[in-house]
Amino acid sequence: MNVSLPLNGEWPASEKRPRWAIAAKGFRPFFLLAASFALAIVPLWLLALLGVLDPGGYLGALDWHAHEMVFGFAVAVIAGFLLTAVGNWTQRETVVGAPLLALSGLWLVGRIAVIGPPLGPRVVTAVADLAFLPALIAIVVRPIVASGNRRNFAIVAILSLLFLANLAVHLDALGVLPGWRRRGTLFAVDVVVLLILIMAGRVFPMFTRNATGAQSIRSHRSLDALSIGAMALLALVDAALPAGAPAAIVAGLTGVFAAARAVHWGAWRSSRVPLLWILHVGYAWIPVALWLRAASAFTRGFPESIATHAFTVGAIGALTLGMMARVTLGHTGRALVPPRSVVVAFALIVLAATARVVAPLISPLHYRVWVIIAGTLWSAAFTLYLVAFAPALVSPRPDAKPG
Repeated sequence: MNVSLPLNGEWPASEKRPRWAIAAKGFRPFFLLAASFALAIVPLWLLALLGVLDPGGYLGALDWHAHEMVFGFAVAVIAGFLLTAVGNWTQRETVVGAPLLALSGLWLVGRIAVIGPPLGPRVVTAVADLAFLPALIAIVVRPIVASGNRRNFAIVAILSLLFLANLAVHLDALGVLPGWRRRGTLFAVDVVVLLILIMAGRVFPMFTRNATGAQSIRSHRSLDALSIGAMALLALVDAALPAGAPAAIVAGLTGVFAAARAVHWGAWRSSRVPLLWILHVGYAWIPVALWLRAASAFTRGFPESIATHAFTVGAIGALTLGMMARVTLGHTGRALVPPRSVVVAFALIVLAATARVVAPLISPLHYRVWVIIAGTLWSAAFTLYLVAFAPALVSPRPDAKPG
């Protein structure tokens, strides 16, 4: 909630600003952590791929990379977004000040716990990483329930599913639930995409209509419901019957629904507005990934890993970067016009997805080269975000409003 500074210079007791600006709103510490983590984790994975080091002593290098891209990076962005958005939706603050910094520290403890070999009993590592999502759920659910905001109970359900997916990964690592290390992570990717589909229908048409003035831009509730319902079904099928024909068929249909709903979102009007086109391009990777998933079940020419990276590098990478930039500008009291360096970052993340998904299909013999190029572009994109926005994330709003 945006409130102007009172004439007497004092904030109401319920809106006392935290001592440090970075603790004034959830997006501030979590976007800073997410971007820093994003630019660091991929080079570590590339070094592991080249055999230089092994950062995944607890999970194994490959599973560590997959786990941390979802439960580390993506969950940090989701946390920053929801801690900020839920306050706006409910007109009740989520968490600020020292408790917000403590929550950020809890996320960081999880990242430290799973890198390298366990420093104690493996169950301690599991608990350290698993603690964050229940804490986030407890914080987010309070204002949603207090305000009777039933529309957003789905958000709580999605966070709960992410926790269960992470629990499955750790139960596999502990030898309790063999075979779920990879399945749990892929299920979590499905859940993150489901969250994106929910939020995209709510805000992408609105953002585009507001920026372009085109009143023909709209959402179709029936297509929204079909795409969200089909994605939820795909997540369940992936958990029960992964990598089979049923999952492929559901993925293909979900891609059709996801693409159809976006036809009326005015993507073609967004080419001159970077904060719009990055969202539309990022969203376009979702049906592409779903169709690649479908194709991977019936031909060897489309490995399932390519579809997974269309989701992660393409959709999640572009959409998180775009939303982080938009939220940072808007909620630090700045105009919704990104600096040129951030527009370059948008282009780099799209090129990273193209190098990771399209290039290996065209030139599979140079697969490792394309992975290295994609990882370099990814890290460069988030470096540019940090250079441009870190000062804003740690500084008070120039308009003297809280947040």
